[in-house]
Amino acid sequence: MEFLTTLVHNLGIGFGEALSLTNLLYCFFGVLLGTLIGVLPGIGPLPTIAMLLPITYALPPVSALIMLAGIYYGAQYGGSTTAILVNLPGESSSVVTCLDGYQMARQGRAGKALSVAAIGSFIAGCFATLMIAAFAPPLAEVALKFGPAEYFSLMVLGLIAAVVLASGSLLKAIGMIVLGLLLGIVGTDVNSGLQRYSFGIPELSDGIGFVTVAMGLFAYAEIIINLQQTEKREVFTEKVTGLLLTWAEFKQALPAILRGTGLGSVLGILPGGGALLSAFASYTVEKKIAKDPSRFGKGAIEGVAGPESANNAGSQASFIPMLTLGIPPNAVMALMVGAMTIHSIQPGPQVMTSNPELFWGLIVSMWIGNVMLVVLNLPLIGIWVKLLMVPYRLLYPAILLFCCIGTYSINNNVFDVYMTVVFGLLGWVFVKLECEPAPLLLGFILGPMMEENLRRALLLSRGDPTVFVTRPISGVMLAMAAILLLIIVAPNIRKRREEAFQEQ
Repeated sequence: MEFLTTLVHNLGIGFGEALSLTNLLYCFFGVLLGTLIGVLPGIGPLPTIAMLLPITYALPPVSALIMLAGIYYGAQYGGSTTAILVNLPGESSSVVTCLDGYQMARQGRAGKALSVAAIGSFIAGCFATLMIAAFAPPLAEVALKFGPAEYFSLMVLGLIAAVVLASGSLLKAIGMIVLGLLLGIVGTDVNSGLQRYSFGIPELSDGIGFVTVAMGLFAYAEIIINLQQTEKREVFTEKVTGLLLTWAEFKQALPAILRGTGLGSVLGILPGGGALLSAFASYTVEKKIAKDPSRFGKGAIEGVAGPESANNAGSQASFIPMLTLGIPPNAVMALMVGAMTIHSIQPGPQVMTSNPELFWGLIVSMWIGNVMLVVLNLPLIGIWVKLLMVPYRLLYPAILLFCCIGTYSINNNVFDVYMTVVFGLLGWVFVKLECEPAPLLLGFILGPMMEENLRRALLLSRGDPTVFVTRPISGVMLAMAAILLLIIVAPNIRKRREEAFQEQ
C-alpha cells in the first residue's frame, strides 16, 4: 500500500512538471521530429540527437531531456511507416517490419499494417513507461549502496554485455570498445595534471568533446553513406485506406503485441540491447511458436505486431539503467547521459532525490508522448507518404550546415568542426569495415567513469586490487562478466549469435 501511495505521489510530481506548457511543446516537438526522422530513410535518432545536443545548452534540463526522449521513441513509430510503404527501414529496428509489413501493403492492407504498428507501439510504450515508474525507485535504492568497486565492476559487465549483444564480429566489437576507452582518456589527467595523448595540441588538453565524437560518428558518417546510395525509392501506394482493424485481426495481433511488449521491456534493460535486439528477438519468437511459420514473410500480421511492440518497449525500457544506475545500455542512452552532463547533472540513483521533477517529469512525458504519437501517425499518414518523395540530395546540405553550426557554437572553435569531420570520415570507414560504431561511443562515455571509480576503489582499499572480488556485489558482477566471455567463446553460441542478427 505504501508503495502505491509513493508511486501515485511521484507520478503527481511528474504530471505537474510534464503538463506545463513549455514541456508539452518540447514533448510535441520531440515526437514530431522523431516521427519525421523515422519516416525518412537514412536519418535515424542517433544522428538527430547528436545534431540537437548543442541546442540543449540553452534549454532547461527537463525540457531538453523530454525533447530528446521524444525523438528516440518517436523514431520507432515513424520507422514503421517507411518499412511498410517503401520496404526500406527508416530506423534500424524497423528492418524486421519490412519483412511482413511491405507484403501486407502489396496485398492492399497497408492501412491495417500501419494501424497494428501504431496500436502495438502505443500499448508497448505505455507498459514500458509504467515499468520504469514501478521498478526505477527500488533499483535506485539498491544502487545507492554501491561503492566505487561496485560501479567499476558494473561498467565492466555492461561493456562486456554490449560486446556480446552487438551485431557483427565479436573481435571488431571489442576493438571498438577499446578504441572508445582510449579516446575517453585523451586530455589532462585530473590527479597528476599531466596531459595524455594530446600530442602537444592545445585544443586537446581538455579532451575530445562528446558532441564532436557523437556528431561525427553518426551524423556526418550517415550523410556520407546515404550520398553513396543511388537506388530510387518507390512508394507502393499514395493513398492509404482501411486503417480500422476488424475484431478478428485485433484478436490475432493482440497476443503478439503482448509478447513483444514483455520481450522488449526485458531486453531493453540489457547493455547493448534496446529497440533493435528486441525487434529481432520478437520476430524469431513469433515465427517459432506460429502454427504455420510459412505465413511469415508473406504478410503475417503478427510479423508486424510483435516486432513493432518490442522495439518501442525496448527503446523506453533502456531508460531504466541510464536513469537509475547512470550506465547507458546503448548509444542513444549514451547521448542522453551526455545531455545530462551538459547541464551538470550526474546520472545515477541520486537524480531521483536531487532532481525529482526531472526524473518523474521525463517518465510522465513518455505517456503523454505516446498519446501524441498515435494522433500524429494515423490521421497524418498522407503527409508522411508525401515526405517520402523528397530526394535525399535536397536534405543533406541543410543537415550538414546545421551540424557545422551546432558544433562550432559549443566552444566557438573551428577546431571542433575539423575534429567532427575527422570522426565523420572515421565513422564512414567503420561502416565500410563493418565495425559498429555504437560500442565505441559507450566506451568513450564509460571510460573516464571507469577510471575514476577504479582509482577511488584502490585509494579506499589502500592499493589492494582484491577489493573488486572480495566485495560481494562487485565479485558477483565480475564473475557474471567472466561467464559471459566464456560462453560467447563457445563455437555453438558464437554461431547462434551471428544467426540471431541476420534477417529471417
